[in-house]
Amino acid sequence: MSRLGVVVNPTAGRGRGTRVGAAVHAALLRRGHTVEDLSAPSLAAATARARHAAVTGLDAIVVVGGDGMVHLGSNVVADTELPLGIVAGGTGNDVARALGLPQGDVEASVRAIEHGLARGGRRIDAVSVGPPEHSAREWFVGVLSCGFDAAVNARANTMTWPRGSARYVRALGAELGRFVPYGYKLTLDDAVWESAGTLAAVANSPVFGGGIRIATDARMDDGLLDVVVAGPFTKAGVLQVFPGAYRGRHVRHPAVQVLRTRRILLEPDPRLGAIPPAAFADGERVGPLPLLAEVHPGALTVLG
Repeated sequence: MSRLGVVVNPTAGRGRGTRVGAAVHAALLRRGHTVEDLSAPSLAAATARARHAAVTGLDAIVVVGGDGMVHLGSNVVADTELPLGIVAGGTGNDVARALGLPQGDVEASVRAIEHGLARGGRRIDAVSVGPPEHSAREWFVGVLSCGFDAAVNARANTMTWPRGSARYVRALGAELGRFVPYGYKLTLDDAVWESAGTLAAVANSPVFGGGIRIATDARMDDGLLDVVVAGPFTKAGVLQVFPGAYRGRHVRHPAVQVLRTRRILLEPDPRLGAIPPAAFADGERVGPLPLLAEVHPGALTVLG
């Protein structure tokens, strides 16, 4: 059987991570796999342990938790031949949802991992992102947000309730009171978008924020990024348009555009509006603009 490195986020799913992690370990051992526990008290320490183990002959890295753990695993194995297994036990589970993987079901997740090990896994795109003047990059597989959506994400990360998408609704209400449009300059492969705006999201996956369908037509294996931009809505406009994003209806609004590109430079433009908030990718903080993002087709193998 396989030798698997398992990383568990004990805080995932409002503290259920430890219990889910124990169940994953037990299920893998019961089915004959060798399991190496790579968990650590912090995500940084867990990443370091996983990177060390990744070069010691593992057959896969398995992450247990939400999108933050998928982000961790992607940054360990992207652009390598080592596959990633996902046991979705977090709050949002957007990457698992987009990939059609089980959510909240340990046995089904283990079966999906074993199926991927037997069949070779599924190749999907990964996206590198970082300051344009630096060579250092990190990876994401879901959505990079750097507008009102990022401000809501940051607020939601400070909340412990409610679960799932309801937490983002509560965070939206909390952030709306201080919202003002941001100033952007976005340079794509064959276009430049300069405008005051409410939202700018670079999507490799169609969903984020606990099931919000931010980029309805995005695919994780097409070698393209779907860039969703929205003009300078008023606060009332935000309330009118953004609830429809859970079903993808926002893309019908005339002030919302979806652009496609392989590479994008995102810069703040203070002449046009406020400085955008720090960007988030897969629900994890990346940092302030400017940022350069580029898709890498087939750079990540996911088991399922």
